[in-house]
Amino acid sequence: MLIDSIPHRIVVFSGKGGVGKTTVAVNLAIVLGQQDSKVALLDADLTGPNVLQMLGINEQSRTEGARLMPHERHGLKTVSLASLMPPEAAVIWRGPLRSKTLEQLVTETDWGDADTLVMDLPPGTGDEALTIAQQVEPQLAIVVTTPQEVALLDARRAITFARKLEIPKIAIVENMSGLICPHCGETIDLFGAHGGENEASVQGIPLLGKIPLDPAARIAGDEGTPLVLEHPDSAAAVAFRQIAQAVRELVT
Repeated sequence: MLIDSIPHRIVVFSGKGGVGKTTVAVNLAIVLGQQDSKVALLDADLTGPNVLQMLGINEQSRTEGARLMPHERHGLKTVSLASLMPPEAAVIWRGPLRSKTLEQLVTETDWGDADTLVMDLPPGTGDEALTIAQQVEPQLAIVVTTPQEVALLDARRAITFARKLEIPKIAIVENMSGLICPHCGETIDLFGAHGGENEASVQGIPLLGKIPLDPAARIAGDEGTPLVLEHPDSAAAVAFRQIAQAVRELVT
């Protein structure tokens, strides 16, 4: 299946690391699959591929003929460089080799009947992000940020990047949007408040949603069972479902 025959193509990226971009990509992909989409998830972060860990996948990839066959777990088809290399291997590659490898993952994978492709990009605006934008032509770029100013500064750069590459639609997800105290129920704004919401307003782009900081998300990711499956009634899982619905409205 050619990549451009997948009708809905979404990139999830951030200006900086540590904002929960992969957690957002994984949980969003699963929820989109629950909402009657046939979803594929590409781990495009070649130097720090964590998608398979968060999905509980530890087997090697297989091929059929010249085609790479995706892993299938939790209703997703997933491809990652992590299953093609030893777990402890470091990807010490210059930009052109990273770009070529990513192009091969995109074009040589059998995506089957997927109708939605979610791509988890590395932080920043480097070679991998440029390769995906040019090769895949996504319709939607989701910029993940926390409310703090340091993250927002890099989020602005990511938004500028997406605009320069003429990605048709750009939106923000505010992650780690307050910690709900398990004892008193009050919200603690560890990283500030309303940063992503205010930035979306300034930039004139949609805020897809605000995801509260939940320690269960970290535990679920470490154990390979994403939050939306392990704790479907949590405030964060509810936020993911609302974000997924907003995404569907933007790309359909």
